[in-house]
Amino acid sequence: MNNYTLRRARAFEEKYRDRADPGLQPRFHVTAGVGWINDPNGFSIYQGEYHLFYQYYPYDVKWGPMHWGHVKTRDFLHWERLPCALAPEQPYDKDGCFSGGAIALPDGRHLLMYTGVRNVRRSNGLVDNYQTQCIAIGDGLNYEKIEANPVLDEKDLPAGGSPIDFRDPKVWFEDGKYWCVVGNRPADGSGSILLYESEDALHWQFASVLASCHNQFGKMWECPDFFELDGKHVLLTSPQDMDSMGLEFHPGNSTLCIIGDYDRERKHLLRDNLQAIDYGTDFYATQTLETPDGRRIMIAWMQSWESSGAKVKELPFFGQMTLPRELHIRDGRLVQNPVRELEAFRTAKVKYQNVMISDETNLQGIFGRFLDMTITVRPGNKNKMYRYFKLNVAKDGERATMIRHKPENNTIRVDRSRSGFPHDIVNSRDFPVAAYDELKLRIILDRYSLELFVNDGEQAASFVLYTPVSADSISFSCDGAAIIDVEKYDLEV
Repeated sequence: MNNYTLRRARAFEEKYRDRADPGLQPRFHVTAGVGWINDPNGFSIYQGEYHLFYQYYPYDVKWGPMHWGHVKTRDFLHWERLPCALAPEQPYDKDGCFSGGAIALPDGRHLLMYTGVRNVRRSNGLVDNYQTQCIAIGDGLNYEKIEANPVLDEKDLPAGGSPIDFRDPKVWFEDGKYWCVVGNRPADGSGSILLYESEDALHWQFASVLASCHNQFGKMWECPDFFELDGKHVLLTSPQDMDSMGLEFHPGNSTLCIIGDYDRERKHLLRDNLQAIDYGTDFYATQTLETPDGRRIMIAWMQSWESSGAKVKELPFFGQMTLPRELHIRDGRLVQNPVRELEAFRTAKVKYQNVMISDETNLQGIFGRFLDMTITVRPGNKNKMYRYFKLNVAKDGERATMIRHKPENNTIRVDRSRSGFPHDIVNSRDFPVAAYDELKLRIILDRYSLELFVNDGEQAASFVLYTPVSADSISFSCDGAAIIDVEKYDLEV
């Protein structure tokens, strides 16, 4: 390893990262320990372990020249931090090693495919970020960039494709070939997903335009992932500059799931349904893998660009990943729930059934900040639905995060206005839920996060919290009357 930039990053990690105060870290969500992280990269299986890489700037808690950080796990909850895997230092990636994927090769090596960025200044002073696709191969710890880089560049784009917005390859093996999807901005200025194929994962050729935005759902489509699930094909991507569409899509940097059928002859995805992936304020840039037992597991950056300036100065790191989630399709929609491995770390069960709620109520034993809690809500009056049901979590005398169900318009609202943020940012989000006779809410709390799963995963919503851990009270209230069941576990991960 002759890369000075990489050796410098690893020396910095060794000096600072492992000294990070564990009392400031999430218990079971990935962070770098020190520095900035964003998009998950290279989520893959290698030599019996799950490897995850991520966009990474070790030297500050703000975005900088992108490296690849690296962790691995066997259970999706206990993550071992490994040395920095990639750093920008070649002419084709001197200004950043952007997002990408990974795959195990038949010869036992691990291949990383990523976007290399080089900045080119125009005569008018503006800077263009030229982006190419590059490869590094290694042993799960050390990776070498191949001499043939870049393996995809401007000449490999379809007519009208932009070499400035050409990024985030996700690679897989299927039907005797390697495939990858890459985000691109075509001539209409919106977004498209390009499909490439290869016999050896080293030499690539353009196959098709898999899907196009046509200025319907945001602009540039970043961080694509494409896979088969429950008899359908799914494309996940993260559009930039999305317009709001009712309560389904929020404006700005958003997420999009397209479910449909794959036309193998045309190599094109035919749409059946489109939906948001996650309805919270903090979710972007998904990646998935398939486990040996056939589960499709997804992870994402649990943060938003819009709130990335709202930092707690005491923390030596910024950014974290979501809890990994199992994906399925139910009634034509994507559903997601926490990985089942989480259940092995539940302790101290507290259970209530058929509790009538009207005024604000606290239940003995229902509190905590590292927990897995499910609440089932039913109307308390057979002849009249409650106007709203509400619970507050991460609560003390002055702080709380509110979750409210309003049956009149079938919405959930999460409001974290009193959740410890140092700046005025978007803190409230409403999203639609199905109208059922009962509502099920599953809440996962870690030190800096709330993840909400509604009706067995029909909707998920992710939120960063900075409320002090001492704020651990939970209360319930209702305008009208509701009957609830509660099952709460502490999480000892």
